[in-house]
Amino acid sequence: MKKIVIKVAINCQICKTTLLKAVTKLSGIIEVAVDGEKELLTVVGEADPVKVVKKLRKLGKPADVVSVGPPKEEEKEKEKEKDKDKIPCCILPPCCNDCQLVGVGSFASDYEYGRICNIM
Repeated sequence: MKKIVIKVAINCQICKTTLLKAVTKLSGIIEVAVDGEKELLTVVGEADPVKVVKKLRKLGKPADVVSVGPPKEEEKEKEKEKDKDKIPCCILPPCCNDCQLVGVGSFASDYEYGRICNIM
């Protein structure tokens, strides 16, 4: 078992949930954590770091491996104690420019007949 720390661009809440969904689909993953403030994704398990980075890059998110090593149990217990007293200081916006849908409308020559093409 190993702990993989990856630096990835996390701009909004949608980016965060998309990353979590994509990484949890990989086999051999036990725990996934995202730190939006530091833009770090932490994966614990038997997953290959290269496969995790490839999956993130397929989503269009630039990702770099920061560290790979054994997980430390003492840190988990300390972090859980800190999280109880911690107030979230970084709240991600609900959506960013990369995640927003853009509506495009086209007025055809048949506009008189009420046919308009809309693409979302």
